[in-house]
Amino acid sequence: MLQTLWNNRIECVAVLLFAIGFFTLILHPNLLKKIIGLNIMDTAAYLFLTSIGYIKGKLAPIVAGGNPHAENYVNPLPAGLVLTGIVVSVSVTALMLALTWRLYKAYHTLNVDEIYMLSREKLERETGEKEEEI
Repeated sequence: MLQTLWNNRIECVAVLLFAIGFFTLILHPNLLKKIIGLNIMDTAAYLFLTSIGYIKGKLAPIVAGGNPHAENYVNPLPAGLVLTGIVVSVSVTALMLALTWRLYKAYHTLNVDEIYMLSREKLERETGEKEEEI
């Protein structure tokens, strides 16, 4: 059992990072902590994809007069997926931070529960009627 965990230590670290990010995302009411948790989850996914794509003893997938046989090279698809994912996650993080900044300017808090209550109070003041409790 311990030998199996040691042989798959990179995948274990990726799963542990994903769990840390997931619980940070679920348990903390602060929006910045939620964004950090989501970024930790992204990093765990990239680590996992990179560890799957790497094969010890294989070459980079660049054929320049070298060995043309595919079995001698590492699969380049996981690296491409990781690069694409990093670009998307940076864009999503920038958007989340911009929206968080706007919410902070409007409600002067980053607590999700307080923002929800303040937005309901504002909606009730504007419409003059209470929403039904779900």
